[in-house]
Amino acid sequence: MTLRLVLIRHAKAGWSDDGGRDHARPLAERGLTDAPRIAAWLADQGFAPDQVLCSDAVRTRQTLDLMLPRWSDAPEVAHLPQLYNAAPAQLLVSARAAQGRTVALIAHNPGIGALAAQLAAVAPSHPRFGSYPTTATTVLEFDTDSWREIGNGLGKLRGFVVPADL
Repeated sequence: MTLRLVLIRHAKAGWSDDGGRDHARPLAERGLTDAPRIAAWLADQGFAPDQVLCSDAVRTRQTLDLMLPRWSDAPEVAHLPQLYNAAPAQLLVSARAAQGRTVALIAHNPGIGALAAQLAAVAPSHPRFGSYPTTATTVLEFDTDSWREIGNGLGKLRGFVVPADL
């Protein structure tokens, strides 16, 4: 069996003018347009998830809300506080607890980009992969039937995209 992991950095967020908390930052105008475009790309490629693990920050939740209408089947969704600004190791723990066959993880940099680089057997040649900009998305497949068995260097790259590519 093959499991597929979709690693999505949240869409472009705005900056609070009132000194607000980072956790509560909403999406900027660009983020509002980029998230649905990435979701449509995922659907067109056959990569729409059946489960989504999403940071509970405002910008990740908004990213997901804009993506959901682009997927024909509604995935199971969990908003997890431990994904907020998580290190790659914490993101991997959450991925290893997944239940779906195609699981999207929506989180923050630098953790999400670092996890993509760690899990991929071969990194994409895309010039933006190293910086993992907002709404960057990596699709990896693992030849296993257990999420507990995914690990560094075991993911087969199936796609990488940033909004500027679409």
